[in-house]
Amino acid sequence: MPPATIHKVTTEEEFEHLFILIIALADFEKLSPPDESAKQRLFHDCFCEKPRFEAYLAFTGEQPVAYAIIFETYSSFLAKPTLYLEDIFVLPEYRKQKIGVTLFRYLVQLAQQRGCGRMEWQVLDWNTGAIDFYKRLGATHLKEWYSFRLNEEQIKLFPSL
Repeated sequence: MPPATIHKVTTEEEFEHLFILIIALADFEKLSPPDESAKQRLFHDCFCEKPRFEAYLAFTGEQPVAYAIIFETYSSFLAKPTLYLEDIFVLPEYRKQKIGVTLFRYLVQLAQQRGCGRMEWQVLDWNTGAIDFYKRLGATHLKEWYSFRLNEEQIKLFPSL
């Protein structure tokens, strides 16, 4: 029997579990958690006609203990979709029980089923536990790439920059 069962978030109750886990991730990363307005946008974007992301919960028994959020991007060089992993998080007290591996394996299978040419994600440089986890799974650290971002305010101001 696997250490966890994986289920796509499809109900309001499951979304509430997801949101609690998102807050736990924010706490783990020492970031401000999403506010009520962000929660409403997340809910809309999860359940609208063309969802902007997919969310999956990992359960041990009836208890949701981990989650992942994914969406597809596209690789022009591969001419194939890319499965982008926005978040993957296991509650600290449930780590080292293969729950993260089970969830990650599920996502890799989704990537295969969808004909993706690759999976990509980012990890904070101080999160050595996650870095070691990805290395054990055989992932490649792309040292030659930098991550860049424009935040919402920069996007608004961009024409005047």
